Amino acid sequence: MDGTAIDRFGTGRFEASRNRLASLAYRLLGSAADAEDAVQDAYLHWQAADRQRIKVPEAWLTKVVTNLCLDRLRSAQARRERTAGAWLPEPLLDGDPMLGPADTYEQRESVSLAVLTLMEHLSPVERAVYVLREAFSYGHAEIAEILDVTESASQQHLHRARRRISTSRPRGVDVDPASARRIVEEFFTAAASGRTEPLVALLTDDATAISDGAGLTATLLRYDTPQRIAAIARAGFAPTAAKRRFAGGTPAVHYALVNRSPAILFVLGDHVVGAVTFDLTGGRIAAVCGVAAPTQLIRLTEAWRQHEPDLPIVTQW
Repeated sequence: MDGTAIDRFGTGRFEASRNRLASLAYRLLGSAADAEDAVQDAYLHWQAADRQRIKVPEAWLTKVVTNLCLDRLRSAQARRERTAGAWLPEPLLDGDPMLGPADTYEQRESVSLAVLTLMEHLSPVERAVYVLREAFSYGHAEIAEILDVTESASQQHLHRARRRISTSRPRGVDVDPASARRIVEEFFTAAASGRTEPLVALLTDDATAISDGAGLTATLLRYDTPQRIAAIARAGFAPTAAKRRFAGGTPAVHYALVNRSPAILFVLGDHVVGAVTFDLTGGRIAAVCGVAAPTQLIRLTEAWRQHEPDLPIVTQW
C-alpha cells in the first residue's frame, strides 16, 4: 500500500471517529468551538503518528482527545475564564452530533446544561473520569489507561464526582415528551402573564436557576428558591419595549429541545437571541438555565437555520 493510500485510510479512520471525539470533547470543555479545536489538534497528532503501530485506533484517539481537553482545562486562560463566575456551557440544539450518545439516562443527563455547569466544580481529572464512565461507559481499567492513573484512583475520582454532582442535583427521572412540553409552556405562559402562584407550583422546593445576564454582568445570576425564581421569570419573560429594543426587534418564542432538555428559544428572524432550558423531575421544574450572550448562541443559531421548527408558542413576543 503506497503512502497516499495509507493516508486516505488513516483519514477515513479518523473521520469515522470524529463525531464521537467531538462529543467527548464537548462534555469535557462545555464549548463547541473549543471541542472542535481539540478534535482538530487530535487529527494533527493522528497524522503525525506512526499509525501502523497503533493497535486500537479508537482507544488511542480517545486518550489523545481527553488529554488535550485536560490541558485546556488546566490552562491559565481557562482558569481565569471559568473562575470569573460568568461562564456557562454553550447550548446545542437537539440533533447536533456533538451531543453524542443518548441511550441511557446517564448519557442524557451528562450533557444537560445543569450538569455541565455543575461539572465546573470538579477537578479536570474528576470531570474526565465522570464523562468517560457516565457518558461513554468506559471501565475503570480503560479510564486508568487513558488518564495514566491507577484503577483505584479512577474509582475514587468517580465517587467524588458523583457525590459532588448528586449533592447539588438529586437524581431525577425522564419525563415523557408531551408532559415536558406542557410543563414548560405552562411555565412560560404564567411568567409572561405575570402570575406568580402557577409558577411556584411548577417548581420543585429546591429548584435553582442560573443566567448569564445576556453577557452583560460580571458574574452569573443565581436564584435558589421557587419564589425568587418565579419573580425573575416574571421579570424576564414579560415582554417590554426595552427588551425588544435590546433584542433588535420582536422575536418569536419556540419550544425546542436543547442539550437533551426541554427549552424555550427566542428567535428573531433566523437568529436565536436567547435560550432557556429546563430540567424536570417528578413532573416539576428542578433547574432553569438561561443563555443569551451572543457568542454562546452561534452554533445553536446555525443549527436552527437548518431546523424545521414547530409553530411558535408566541409569534411576536
